[in-house]
Amino acid sequence: MVHFTAEEKAAVASLWAKVNVEVAGGEILGRLLVVYPWTQRFFDSFGNLSSETAIMGNPKVKAHGKKVLNSFGNAVKHMDDLKGTFSHLSELHCDRLHVDPENFKLLGNMIVIVLATQFNREFTPQMQAAWQKLTTAVANALAYKYH
Repeated sequence: MVHFTAEEKAAVASLWAKVNVEVAGGEILGRLLVVYPWTQRFFDSFGNLSSETAIMGNPKVKAHGKKVLNSFGNAVKHMDDLKGTFSHLSELHCDRLHVDPENFKLLGNMIVIVLATQFNREFTPQMQAAWQKLTTAVANALAYKYH
């Protein structure tokens, strides 16, 4: 189990309160699909994913990105019980969707990149460390049912 300090929890919560989930979620998922094109295979029903422009402008990518980031918001609320918080999603992605658990780490990297881009000066090295710790812990929680 990962332990978060009071300072890490406060840093994460303070930045999360400023995140525009709709905008950031679409950009995060869009970047994942562009940077790691093999992840597109899980989104066959999303229509045109043939180019960066198509992906970043795709309303289904934006909507699902918002859903993913809203779900990630549960991590911010339940940093002391990530395995419990994400056990249903871990089961879904393992048993039904057969998502490679490595993709959760890639998604975490996209979250950190987008937050760093959107919050520039506020996203200090300490803030990055707290978010990197959280995204890694969430990726591990989502991969839990794979073991």
